Amino acid sequence: MNKITKKFPGVHALKSVDFELIAGEVHALLGENGAGKSTLMKVLGGIHQLNEGKIRINGIETEINNVKDAQKNGISIIHQEIVLVPYLSIAENIYLGREPLLKSGFIDFDTMLENSKRFLDDFDLNIDPQTPIGKLTVAQQQMIEIIKAVSFDSKIIIMDEPTSSLTDKEVDFLFKTIRNLKAKGVGMVYISHRMNELFKITDRITVMRDGEYIGTVVTKETSNDHLISMMVGRELTSFYNRTYIEKSEQSVLKVVNLKRKGVLEDINFELKKGEILGFSGLMGAGRSELMKCLFGIDIFHEGTVFINGQKIMIKNPNDAINNGLAYVPENRKEQGLFLGKPVDYNITIKILDKFMKFFRVDHHYEDEQVHNYINELSIKTPNASQKVGNLSGGNQQKVLISRWLATKPKILILDEPTRGVDVGAKAEIYSIMNRLILEGVSIIMISSELPEIINLSDRVAVMSNGRISKILNKDEISQEKIMYYATGGS
Repeated sequence: MNKITKKFPGVHALKSVDFELIAGEVHALLGENGAGKSTLMKVLGGIHQLNEGKIRINGIETEINNVKDAQKNGISIIHQEIVLVPYLSIAENIYLGREPLLKSGFIDFDTMLENSKRFLDDFDLNIDPQTPIGKLTVAQQQMIEIIKAVSFDSKIIIMDEPTSSLTDKEVDFLFKTIRNLKAKGVGMVYISHRMNELFKITDRITVMRDGEYIGTVVTKETSNDHLISMMVGRELTSFYNRTYIEKSEQSVLKVVNLKRKGVLEDINFELKKGEILGFSGLMGAGRSELMKCLFGIDIFHEGTVFINGQKIMIKNPNDAINNGLAYVPENRKEQGLFLGKPVDYNITIKILDKFMKFFRVDHHYEDEQVHNYINELSIKTPNASQKVGNLSGGNQQKVLISRWLATKPKILILDEPTRGVDVGAKAEIYSIMNRLILEGVSIIMISSELPEIINLSDRVAVMSNGRISKILNKDEISQEKIMYYATGGS
C-alpha cells in the first residue's frame, strides 16, 4: 500500500500511509486508538474506498472498490466485533452469500455441511456444523470467523484485536492456528494493543500515529519502551500511575451473603473509602454478574447491601445511581453507548438534571462539562457533535467513562476498563483512577489483565465458580496466588 490517503467529513483519517506485507509473515499494525490502523485495513478490505494512493497485490496494481474485490484478491478481515449471524448455523455462516447450488438452483446443504465439517476438523473443533452461532462461546465464534476467512482460500488475513475476548488457553490455540497459516504462506496483519502478544507471534511491527506512518521495525530487534515511544511520541515513564495513601478503615460498601441462584453463592466483601478493590478470576467466574446485581441490572435472591453503614435496597440502576454508584460495563457497544448519538449527548445523558430546569437548558454548563472530559481523557474527536459510532474503540471507551465520572460517583465500578484501549489511553485512564482515589472515590475494578490488577489494586478479590475464593491484601498479591485461587484453590 503506497501513499494511502482517506478523508471523512471533518476527519483526515489517513495521511499518505505506506504499508507492506510479505507472504508467510505476521505483520503487526500498532498505534493508539484513532491512529488509523482499522481504517487502513478497511481500505484494503474494500469497506472504505481510498481518496489517493495505490494498492499492489503480488506486484500488480489493483483497484479495491468493495468487499467482493478484496475477496477476489484473496483478502479477508476478521473484525474486532463478531459479525456472524447468530440465528444461522455454523455452515450457513461460513458460506453466507456464496452457498453451493444444486442444478435445480436450490442450496446444496449436503456439500455445505460436508465442507464445513472438514474445516472444523482441520481446526480441531469438535462441533456440529449445524449448530446455531448464537449457541457458541465468543472464543468459538472467533474461530468460526477465522475458518470463514480460510474458506475463501485467502492469502491475506487481517485480524483486528482477535484475542480481546479469549482466555489464555484459547489464545494459545489461536496462535497455533496462526503459525499453521503462516507455514502455508498466508500473510497476516495483526492489530492488537497487547504488547506481549506481538513479541510472541509477529515478525514485523508497523507503528501509526494520528493517521500517519511512523515506522516499521523487526519484532525481535525492538522493545516495549521503543514501541510505546513510537506510538505516543513520548516516553511513558509512569505507566501504572498509582499513589498509595494510608488506607481508611471506613466501609463505603458492604455485601453480606449475597446469592443469585445458579450464578453467585455466599458473596461477602467490603469496599473501603479511597481504595481500588480488584476483582480477578477466569472467564465465567461470576465477576460481571456480581456487579450487575450490585447495580440493579440483575436481581439477587438473598443477601444484604450496606452503603456507608446504611442498609439499602437496589431494585434498578436508578436506585444505584441515587446511592452514589456508577457502573462502566464490559461491553460498551451493547450495554453502554448510544452509537448513533453525538459525543456530548453520550457524556451528559446521566446529568440532564444539572443543566435542565423547567425546560430551560444551561448550554454553557453542558458545554463546559463535555469539553472538560474531552480534554481530561484526551478523547480524539473532531468536535463534540461527532457521532460516537464514528470514533475508534478506545475513544468510545473514554466517552463512556466520562459519562459516569460526570455523575460524581462515590463508588465507581469499572468492568474491563481498558479492554481494546491502547497504551497511551490506558495510562490516561490509570491517572484518572488515581486522581479519583485521592479525591476519596472508591473503585471496584474487574480486569482480566493480571499486570493491571497487581499494579493498581489495594486488595484483590479472587472469584471462582460464582464464589469469592480469597481476598488478598496488597502485600499478598502475586500472579501465582491469584491464579491458584482463580482455578479453585482454597
